[in-house]
Amino acid sequence: MFKESPELMSVSRRWYKAMVARNEAELKNYLSESSELRFVGSADGELWLGPAVREAIGRHFEEVPDILDREELLAEAYESGDIGWSLFANRFRFRGLPDPVTFRTTLIFALEHGLWKIVHRHASLPSPNETSIGHKHTAIQDLLDSVEEGFNIGQAEGLASIMFTDIVNSSPIVEAIGDLAWSRLVASHFDNLRNVIEANGGEFVKSLGDGTMSSFASARAALTAAKTIQTEMLKQNAEPKLSLRVGLHTGDVVRSNDDFFGNVVNKAARVTEAAEQGEICVSDTTHAVVGADFDLSFSDPQLVSLKGLDGSHQIWLLNWRD
Repeated sequence: MFKESPELMSVSRRWYKAMVARNEAELKNYLSESSELRFVGSADGELWLGPAVREAIGRHFEEVPDILDREELLAEAYESGDIGWSLFANRFRFRGLPDPVTFRTTLIFALEHGLWKIVHRHASLPSPNETSIGHKHTAIQDLLDSVEEGFNIGQAEGLASIMFTDIVNSSPIVEAIGDLAWSRLVASHFDNLRNVIEANGGEFVKSLGDGTMSSFASARAALTAAKTIQTEMLKQNAEPKLSLRVGLHTGDVVRSNDDFFGNVVNKAARVTEAAEQGEICVSDTTHAVVGADFDLSFSDPQLVSLKGLDGSHQIWLLNWRD
């Protein structure tokens, strides 16, 4: 399984900072000592292998004109076990050059003695294929354009409220009743959630282990469904009784077939993680979208950190208990 990696995001940013400062010792420290180290540049012939990369890394960046500033256009990082990677698009302003230059760089990391080390670096300049190979690639752009046009090629985009639910402290229950009984209990629970979600105009998108993801065209409908779900959880008579946390975020999403993608989905999941047992936690965007709805009451906003997302984020708790 791949997951977002704030640690590799931080390591990558320190690498670029050392590059701008031309700190040779620090640059060498980020590179693997293995013979499998690879360093791919943006020019013909810039393909270097093994320990020589570490030895020459300082001189390599000394040949680059002074960097006046760096603007981060894209930044993402992921890890899986003892490997990981980051993708950055940086716009640099160089001394003596009238226009900034954008570089797209991938760094591939491996854990060596408990530390993340770069084993492969690849940088490229945005140069049109039509210029370099006489052919313009359009397939990916055609797909992206189709997203903007609407429901073509099985895709769509638009404003939606994404809701996640998550069963709290499920491990002790599984241990007590066994896997088979747990599977039946969760399946029944998911069926109940689906009924509430669809009754409020939402779509049950998928189940995720002990949790679910759903989508609503209306933020108010999503919050109504969330209130109903938590209210129904209080009516459980049979044991074991389940407890939920619920989280929502609203924004533009991209749909592909039967699933949804984009930053909105990611933030909705992180907002859910900020909720405690029995809580409904919503983002500032969702709160703003529903506006002054007197049927909905919220606690005072809180500033929290959300895993994998920069800065502080304002969240609100929906007061759902009568």
